Amino acid sequence: MDIRKETNYMANVSDVRGAEPMENSREKTIIKTSIIGIVANVLLAAFKAVIGLLTNSIAIVLDAVNNISDAGSSLITIVGTKLAGRKPDKKHPFGYGRIEYLSAMIISVIVLYAGVTSFVESVKQIIHPEEPSYNAVSLIIVGVAVVVKIILGRYVKSVGVRVKSDSLINSGEDATLDSVISASTLVAAGIFIACDVSLEAWLGAIISVVIIKSGIEMLKDTISQILGERNDVELAKAIRQTVMSFEGVQGAYDLVLNNYGPDNWNGSIHIEVPDTYSAARLDQLLRDITMKVMQEHHVILTAIGVYSVNTQDEEVIEIQKQIREIVFSHEYVKQMHGFYLIKEQKTIRFDVVISFDAGNRETVFCEVLDDVRKAFPDYHLQVIMDTDFAEE
Repeated sequence: MDIRKETNYMANVSDVRGAEPMENSREKTIIKTSIIGIVANVLLAAFKAVIGLLTNSIAIVLDAVNNISDAGSSLITIVGTKLAGRKPDKKHPFGYGRIEYLSAMIISVIVLYAGVTSFVESVKQIIHPEEPSYNAVSLIIVGVAVVVKIILGRYVKSVGVRVKSDSLINSGEDATLDSVISASTLVAAGIFIACDVSLEAWLGAIISVVIIKSGIEMLKDTISQILGERNDVELAKAIRQTVMSFEGVQGAYDLVLNNYGPDNWNGSIHIEVPDTYSAARLDQLLRDITMKVMQEHHVILTAIGVYSVNTQDEEVIEIQKQIREIVFSHEYVKQMHGFYLIKEQKTIRFDVVISFDAGNRETVFCEVLDDVRKAFPDYHLQVIMDTDFAEE
């Protein structure tokens, strides 16, 4: 590498390292938003607890308890974010970003627990009802709490979406549910004052079921992320487009992205290049691709595999066309790549991507293999069934 290229390379590395302040900014935003949530929920819980006890309202008391759980959720978000921000070390070389998913899971469990607890208390109140006693001041405070919770929920969720924090998104959704709970207590109070009929416990039971459902959905989403989901489709498309923008790259396949926390991606990909490329030219191409993907998408390509493409023998190119027609004549075949034919060894190799929509992917693959073998019985086939990890 000459001096000019080395200087450019170092400059590019500096640009990538400049992403660290962005990560620090994200952490500060999450912590600031969580602190706002803690303060708001503690104040609301204090007001509601006093009002609930004075008016003998089980719904308002449960709402106060729910606010305390929300404050705890915000505290968990702060702790999770701080732990996730720890630098990679020998034991965890990919960092601690996935701790954020664990904190989101804990918040989901808290929401689920709050829903179950509320349901149990509501059922007890249905069996052994107690008559509430409302006054104008208590209803006004509960009304203000509804407005505060709606604003807080929208704010926290919007920040969570912006900085890609599942913990904040879950907290925001929980706050929105809390506003519904608080609003229901006002409805129950209005019905009681107007008709002398107490529906608090019944409304509490219905809302508890909604909270339980929300908690289960949050938990499912978080567990799915921890288990590992398919590649982000839009991100995968963008990375492929970037890789394909390089001269000489004839195809980009087998993109695998591993998520180690929000906006923390490592990955690998295979590219097709002419079989005339020298090792030096190929080495420079791989370095350039790695750096550009890192700069534009903040994804570190830890490996780039290479498929060589026959470019000099017209007979081989014609055989490739024939095989492509055979392969794509089968339903559920998504891709064919990595084709290379060696005349001297009478060997043909390529990969076939079979869709997950196929009832039995192995059966489809065997059918493809049999048809190609029948068309070219003199050749030894090295065919691999591949997977598109960003399949839509």
